[in-house]
Amino acid sequence: GVIGRGNKKPPLDKIETIIGPNTSFDGHLKCDGSVRIDGVCEGGIIETVGNVIVSPNAMVAANIVARNVSVSGAVTGTIKASDRLEILSTGRVWGDVEVGSFLLDEDGYFRGQLVMKEGPEIPPQLAKTAPAGKRVE
Repeated sequence: GVIGRGNKKPPLDKIETIIGPNTSFDGHLKCDGSVRIDGVCEGGIIETVGNVIVSPNAMVAANIVARNVSVSGAVTGTIKASDRLEILSTGRVWGDVEVGSFLLDEDGYFRGQLVMKEGPEIPPQLAKTAPAGKRVE
């Protein structure tokens, strides 16, 4: 069924897993709920069907796979956000990202390749000027 949109946010504020400020993590974290990272991830993968929140003091050198990813800290690694990636004003991301939608705050920093999920077709009038894939002569 369709859930009324109202101004009720989906319960993604329900954080299930927290990597605390004095915690360092390196490995494959897999869960269903949302994850908040306040500490350091030195490698590996963080994977959830929920959301990942990277706090302002967090440092993440890991790949992230989630529904929504919100970055206020520093992330190096690939990010796959099936819905949305937001890089907030204190957020910094170095790495390739694949997203449903993308928000970069004015002071946020992003360096890498951005791929958005399937979107609208290129209008025929623009098709000839559109960037093509790399051609090997």
